[in-house]
Amino acid sequence: MKNGGLDMNLLDALSRRAEAFIDSFRREQVPPGGIFAAIKRDIHDYIDANYRGPIPGEVVKQVYNEILTAALSVVRPLKVVYMGPEGTYSNQATMEFFGATVESVPMRTISDVFHDVEAGKADFGVVPVENSNEGAVTYTLDELIETDLQIVAEKYTRISCSVLSKDGSLESVGKLYTHPQPLGQCKGWLRKNLPNAEICIVESTSRAAEIASVEKGAAAIGSSAAAGIYGLNVLADHVEDSRQNYTRFFIIGRDRTKPTGKDKTSIVFSIKDRPGALFDVLSHFKNTGINMTKIESRPDKKKMWEYNFFIDFMGHREDTKVGEVLVKIKSDAIFLKVLGSYPVAN
Repeated sequence: MKNGGLDMNLLDALSRRAEAFIDSFRREQVPPGGIFAAIKRDIHDYIDANYRGPIPGEVVKQVYNEILTAALSVVRPLKVVYMGPEGTYSNQATMEFFGATVESVPMRTISDVFHDVEAGKADFGVVPVENSNEGAVTYTLDELIETDLQIVAEKYTRISCSVLSKDGSLESVGKLYTHPQPLGQCKGWLRKNLPNAEICIVESTSRAAEIASVEKGAAAIGSSAAAGIYGLNVLADHVEDSRQNYTRFFIIGRDRTKPTGKDKTSIVFSIKDRPGALFDVLSHFKNTGINMTKIESRPDKKKMWEYNFFIDFMGHREDTKVGEVLVKIKSDAIFLKVLGSYPVAN
């Protein structure tokens, strides 16, 4: 039933909220890298602290995401690129972070995402960086070393995998198409339920679904959204081995973010080949009381048997203590690069 007074008050409040967003973006001369993520994080924190139902708080957050994205588009049209095609988990993360109304364009590879943002063809890119079960996405780490782009935000997305096929039962599946990441996340379930299926590796979950949509006796591991896009049946849902299965995504852009008071910084560095070199770098975090949240090593592609170290830690590059640590690391390291400071994701 309609409730004229209530609906009118709601529409009026939404209009005033959108106008306030627009004013904020105009004052900041959009797009400074972190203003979108910072406002979004503050709103989500406020909803978590104050919203009392009855519908889920995540639904309310999505409403705010759509208003925020639409307000930004009034000031300047916003274009986001992600590793496609449509229906990938990167597509899911993009819609969750920016809202469904943003202009989002799928790219063929992670490298293409970086290239389009670097070239100014897109405002932001969304790339996977690590999975809670399978670890780092090395393609993204390698691109971060080479690019001049900045990490402007992070997004954690719950990954739920499904088995998709044109056929109607698991018994008919003779071949399974999948990307390596979801394959690793579902290997226990597959051993038990599809032990005889031939495993075929492809470049994305959406490509897997696309092949399964035209090949008889084939199935794919992908998102339930991909089933609708490619006209597939969901033969089994939630086939990931762990329910705590999340992928962390970076939102990359051309501008640095401003401090919000609740930030994280990512760096990459290489060190001299001597005893205790890594310990010396890590001790700077302990001595200054800065919490290091992640460390990852990758082979240096330019020098055999040498490594680059990726570290995430709490704080913003403009914080006094963080600045002091970066100076000390630079004196110990052969190479140091700040990949970005950005609001901590909820």
